[in-house]
Amino acid sequence: MDFNEIGIKAFQEKRYEDAAKAFTGAIENNPNEAIGYINFGNLLAVMNDAERAERFFQKAITIDETAATAYYGLANLYYNTERFIEAAKLYQKSIDHGIEGADAYYMLAKSFEREEKVKLALPYMQRAAELAPDDLQIRLSYGILLCTLEMFDLAKVELEYVLEKDEKNADAHYNLGVLYAVSTEQSEQALHHLKAAYTLQPEFTQAKYIYDMVSQRFN
Repeated sequence: MDFNEIGIKAFQEKRYEDAAKAFTGAIENNPNEAIGYINFGNLLAVMNDAERAERFFQKAITIDETAATAYYGLANLYYNTERFIEAAKLYQKSIDHGIEGADAYYMLAKSFEREEKVKLALPYMQRAAELAPDDLQIRLSYGILLCTLEMFDLAKVELEYVLEKDEKNADAHYNLGVLYAVSTEQSEQALHHLKAAYTLQPEFTQAKYIYDMVSQRFN
C-alpha cells in the first residue's frame, strides 16, 4: 500500500489525522504528482477547511491541467459557498477531462439552476438521468426541472418513476400534485398527491397550502 492508499483507507474510516499524515507523505514522496494534492484537498473539504482545500486543488491543477477530480473537488467547494457560475465552469472542465459518472453532470445542472438558468441546466440534468437511471434524487430533480420548464408530459414520467420506486417520497408527491393542478383538470389526482405530501411530512406547509387552494378552486 502506498501513502495515497493508506490515506484513502484512513479517510474512509474517518481517521482524519492519520489520513493527513499519509497524504503529506504522498506529497513529499511525489511532489510533482497531482493525486496527493487532490486527496489532501478532499480531506480538507470534509473537515470544512475550504481555504486550504482550495489551495491544494489549485496546486493539483497547476501540476496536471487534465486532473478531472481536482476540477470536481474545487467545483464542489465553490458550489457550497454559492459561487455557482465558477462552480459550473469547473464541473464542465471535470467533464471535459473525462470524469466518470453522473455526479458532475448533476452538479453542473444544479449550479445553473441556482443561478436561475434552467434552460442551460436541462441537457446536463437529462444526461445525469441517462447515466444514473436508478438514482431517485437525480430523477426527481430532473422531473422538477421539467416542471419548471412546463414540459409536463416528460416531467410526469420522471415523477411517477420516483413514486414507483419510493411511494413515500413527499417531494415527488408534491410536485406531481402541482403538475396535475396546473396542467390538467384532474383535481382528484392533484389533491391525492398534495395530501400525500403533507401527510408524509406534516411540516410540508406548502403542500397543505396548495391543497387548500386546489380544493377551493374545484369546489
